[in-house]
Amino acid sequence: MYSSRTYHDPLHHSIKLDCSQPSEQMVMDLIDSAPFQRLRRIRQLGPAFLTFHGAESSRFTHSLGVFHLARKSLERLIFLEADLQQYRGLLYGAALLHDLGHGPLSHTGEEVFGFSHEVWSARLIREHPEIREPLEKFSQGTSDAIADLLEFGKSPNQLISALISSQLDCDRLDYLLRDSYSTGTSYGQLDLDRIISALTIAPDGGLAIHPKGLMAVEHYLVVRNLMYRSVYNHRLNEVCNWLLEKIVNTARELGPSKTWSDSCMAKWLWSPNEINMESFLENDDLRTGYHLLRWKAEGPEPLAKLCEKFLNRRLLKAVDIVHLDNGQQLEALVIARNLTEKSGQDPDLYCGLRHQKLHGYHPYRSGLRLWDGIKLKPLEQSSALVASLIIPAGSAWLIHPKEIHLELKKEISFFV
Repeated sequence: MYSSRTYHDPLHHSIKLDCSQPSEQMVMDLIDSAPFQRLRRIRQLGPAFLTFHGAESSRFTHSLGVFHLARKSLERLIFLEADLQQYRGLLYGAALLHDLGHGPLSHTGEEVFGFSHEVWSARLIREHPEIREPLEKFSQGTSDAIADLLEFGKSPNQLISALISSQLDCDRLDYLLRDSYSTGTSYGQLDLDRIISALTIAPDGGLAIHPKGLMAVEHYLVVRNLMYRSVYNHRLNEVCNWLLEKIVNTARELGPSKTWSDSCMAKWLWSPNEINMESFLENDDLRTGYHLLRWKAEGPEPLAKLCEKFLNRRLLKAVDIVHLDNGQQLEALVIARNLTEKSGQDPDLYCGLRHQKLHGYHPYRSGLRLWDGIKLKPLEQSSALVASLIIPAGSAWLIHPKEIHLELKKEISFFV
């Protein structure tokens, strides 16, 4: 047995594990489990590879990164409060396994198939022997404690909870850096060392930021806002998500008599209440992608056409109509449907509206605070920049075939 292990990460460089440390031996055992290895087969950014060709990184890679940042953050906080040592196993396990319950195509899969990855993460941690046993071997009760933290936000220590889920958690720190790297965008550059060194403990025992880290945290929050606008809610990414949802809904409507499926996908499509741990873990990007290929080649015409558009990247167009009120947006959709029908295409397949809302910063959900050793105050009271991010921003995309794009833009340009 090797005494140590190193993962060479493109962002964090060497992520080293030492089996002489019980908590790190636990991490190695979890990494080697079949449920965690499955995360290699789930893309971090779902179908965003059709928009950003480098977006091929996996949930496996991201999860290792979150563990690495959680370990670094804990070392900083242990320097301030030695008693936090006792939560090392809880934090390591929660950071590593927080995405264990993701389905195919990550967050897109959650929308399309209608499930919560937090719920499935907790279930796998509680029930799967390859996950539960290493956790319980480390310390009895660890698996249930991690599951409660991920599913319900319950934790014996609020600092540990904040590192796993807050507005400055290790998950966000890693995915902003990683997604920026893999998509080739330059927005996601963060001063990680400065942020981690600025972590401190408020008088009430919660997480706070030392004023020396204010600009680094401001930068982080601006970066998050920019990444949502430029990557996560990118026009083509929204089209791809909408198209995948249309594909799955069409397959469901056609039913098992007209749509080929293996026994696993049949449960995901038509009998979601019958999905157990085995059939959940059996579905990943490979299985879902294979079904798209089969449906393109052999499926009924509506389904085959949709899959062909997705697989060959013959994407639909989208027009930003966020400036229109709800009534005008519906009128614009009617215009798009009429033009689509005139062009000889099915508006039920190729027209739709997709809305998103972005909260750049939410002061009432684990809001960040500054603590200088004398005064504790909310971050937005110390930063006009952060306060400006509180106002939510929305998007509204009118999705339609490219053949009607110019005429549609001309017709809806008359809306005030």
